[in-house]
Amino acid sequence: MTSPAALSPTPFGRVVTAMVTPFDSAGAVDLPVAGRLARHLVEQGSDGLVVCGTTGESPTLSWQEQLQLLQAVREAVGSDVQVLAGTGSNCTAEAVEATREAAAAGADGALVVVPYYNKPPQDGLVAHFRAIAKAASELPLMLYNIPGRTGCSMAPETVAQLMDCSNVVSFKAASGTTEEVTALRLACGSKLAIYSGDDGLTLPMLSVGAVGVVSVASHVVGSQIRAMIEAYLQGDAAVALACHEQLQPLFKALFATTNPIPVKAALQLNGWSVGAPRPPLSPLSDAMTSTLAQTMAALRQT
Repeated sequence: MTSPAALSPTPFGRVVTAMVTPFDSAGAVDLPVAGRLARHLVEQGSDGLVVCGTTGESPTLSWQEQLQLLQAVREAVGSDVQVLAGTGSNCTAEAVEATREAAAAGADGALVVVPYYNKPPQDGLVAHFRAIAKAASELPLMLYNIPGRTGCSMAPETVAQLMDCSNVVSFKAASGTTEEVTALRLACGSKLAIYSGDDGLTLPMLSVGAVGVVSVASHVVGSQIRAMIEAYLQGDAAVALACHEQLQPLFKALFATTNPIPVKAALQLNGWSVGAPRPPLSPLSDAMTSTLAQTMAALRQT
């Protein structure tokens, strides 16, 4: 067993926003809005951006649309911001090819989700991620565990087997428990940078060794999330806790139904024309939109 050091590297910064994908009134990807939104997110505190992840509605985007989005966001934010491409698939060959294309298109990293639906065993997961790591050996990878969506969970011991791949550098922990962070650090040591995959668990996960968050809420409260993390890192636990508690109602409202339905509605409330989600997702109900608007208004008054 490897004993983790106190600190881990931050390959993609502290606040990484999992970007929504804007659509126009006809349902096509709106690349100009994507570029403007990307710049706005950076101005509001994001160190990095994930394009074409779950929040970006990757299941309903073609590979061509995903590549175009990556290129548009890369061009919009320049070279000073980390841009990760969601390249995961439940088909290893597809994930390998998508990761290669992302590397060639200028991505700084790839977010690679555990294969969904087909429920591979742990040795299958090792083979899957090892093939991806080998195919794009110069591209840093963030492994992504979200069993609530994939139906399959990647064990910390499985991640440990992949630590001999030099480009496996980070992990998005979205199992809904801080225990996953501790188990990963004990299995993999401090070399693996663990990011919270749940806005509401960011502060608790920081306390047990996570380095930051891959955030949805940073679309609307990016500066507040950054302030919370910086307060914690500076040893001001009281300020960090106050930020955490202040943001909890919004975190709950943004996950009152399937992501990214609420966050797209929140952006619309803030004047961003990001369009409705693509089917089979549906727009946020009027009742939920009203609650979300009230929550956002109350937060602005604090």
